[in-house]
Amino acid sequence: MNTLNHEAMIKEHRIILKLAGTIDPLSIDEYIASGGYEAFRKALGTQPNELLAIIEQSGLKGRGGAGFPTGFKTQATSDSEAQCLKFVVCNADEGEPGTFKDREIMEQLPHLLIEGMLIAALAVGASKGYIYIRGEYYESIRILRNAIEQATEKGFLGNKIHNTEFSFQIEMFIGAGSYLCGEELTLLESLEGKRGYPRIKPPFPAQKGLWQQPTLVNNVETLANLPEIIANGAENYRNLGTEHSPGTKLVCLSGDIKHPGTYEVEMGVTLHDIISGPGGGIKNDKQLIAVLIGGAAGTFAHPGQLTAKLGFQELREHQLTLGSGAIIVFSEESNLTKTLTSIFSFFKHESCGKCVPCRIGTTHIHDLWSDAVKKSFGEKIETLRTIEQISVDMAVSSLCPLGQSPILPVRSFLNHCVPNLHNF
Repeated sequence: MNTLNHEAMIKEHRIILKLAGTIDPLSIDEYIASGGYEAFRKALGTQPNELLAIIEQSGLKGRGGAGFPTGFKTQATSDSEAQCLKFVVCNADEGEPGTFKDREIMEQLPHLLIEGMLIAALAVGASKGYIYIRGEYYESIRILRNAIEQATEKGFLGNKIHNTEFSFQIEMFIGAGSYLCGEELTLLESLEGKRGYPRIKPPFPAQKGLWQQPTLVNNVETLANLPEIIANGAENYRNLGTEHSPGTKLVCLSGDIKHPGTYEVEMGVTLHDIISGPGGGIKNDKQLIAVLIGGAAGTFAHPGQLTAKLGFQELREHQLTLGSGAIIVFSEESNLTKTLTSIFSFFKHESCGKCVPCRIGTTHIHDLWSDAVKKSFGEKIETLRTIEQISVDMAVSSLCPLGQSPILPVRSFLNHCVPNLHNF
């Protein structure tokens, strides 16, 4: 039977998505009539140092996966050379398996993203912005292009915006589907027209980013939080969520769940509440056996860990990672062997091949597991132990996060899932 308790269900707490479904994403007039661009107007009359302080005080952390403090990154970009060209780059290359929340923002609330980029540009002193978007997001591209045109016609983008000295323009750059280009430095290489290979850091983008100029790179969801923070204040935002993880989080529910989709919940709710509440519980009322949090580069949780609270620090205390917000649910009807096969195939396919540990390691892992899938339960576990050691070696010697990622699903599967499984 299903182990989830449906009596104490939570509901969404919408801040980013509060207008989703209520206005036409193709109409800037409806967005403005609903309070859109008011936060930008407020920011336009605020000193950059004050904007930086508000973002810092809000405690907002990057929603792309790493959870790096947004205020620190924004301040670092602002502190770079004053008299130089600066950029704001939106990372819309949403490539993590099981993740589709940025697409929801772009297709439902494109002007919210533009407004967030404008506020970020004011804070750091940037005059040019780029949206790096994956090429498969055809509808998102169409809607964003329309939004950029409308924002330009209405005077929110362009030169001397609203008769001030602030000028800012946005261009879109269509990616070619590389998972690796979701990493900010690799994204910048691609944006410059080069092959999508990772850069060695430091220097970081805040000092030498796009074309070696100071660059603020943020995820779609991160930027979409800025209008709320500026409009209602850092303290109001900080009152949501937890001490270490303020605000809300968009989560992507998929797998063996009754109501898959994108939901916005307050940080601090438990995994159990998310799955049983907005998710509606396990499909076909079957037994839950595992949850993969964060996509292919995420961590497996067993049913006993569903009391863990959603948050960066909170999940780490359970040896779990929040990542991009993907929550993939597996019931007793799932085949976890196939799931691991998909993960290892994905890493092998997406490795750029620049560094030897990742290029050889991802292939070796894939081949070892391909030989093990038809073997006994014990032999599969022994193979996973070997793969774990290879993944450790990759993690300490690879250039970018892709080579450092396989250890996360492998080790968490061994530590959290295997002790609770009789076979897979």
